[in-house]
Amino acid sequence: MLIALSVAGVTSVVSAADRTVPYFAASRTLTPGTVLGEGDVVVVHVAVAGGAYVQAEDAPWGQVVTRTVGSGELVPIRALAEADDFDGRAIAVTTAQPLATGVVPGSFVDVYLTREGPTGEPVTELVVDSLVVESIDEAAGAFASSDAETVYLVVPLAQVETLLDAVATHGEISVVGIAGAHS
Repeated sequence: MLIALSVAGVTSVVSAADRTVPYFAASRTLTPGTVLGEGDVVVVHVAVAGGAYVQAEDAPWGQVVTRTVGSGELVPIRALAEADDFDGRAIAVTTAQPLATGVVPGSFVDVYLTREGPTGEPVTELVVDSLVVESIDEAAGAFASSDAETVYLVVPLAQVETLLDAVATHGEISVVGIAGAHS
């Protein structure tokens, strides 16, 4: 009888102490522009103050991620927007130089353009800064340069023309990681 009461008491104490709530967490790194679907998140049970994160009962399907949400991170309500409210565009840039090892989806990068100056010397200029890497494709195949990589960058609409103008020149584009910066 004492053992049964003891087990029942411990069970009720543990049940009373469990105040976790189901929330959504990213199943992988989600970059700006990702349209959320069921495969992008997992349900986790945590005890956090309400109001800041997306609860599992509030399915955010079809909303767009506005900042990088790391794998396993709870999905913040403020990191989502309706598709019409997101102004970022994914633009592919082929790099002239190999990417640094730490540049991965979700990293912040700057884009530089190097052209030949009036006397033949190289002239480098910053084109756009603090863009987020959406994804990276390494060149493959018999005709691919071993250093060439295509980096998909999330570019605010106001900077799209500037980046496209730079890509259209006869210069070399370099994507440079910002040390220690992940969104």
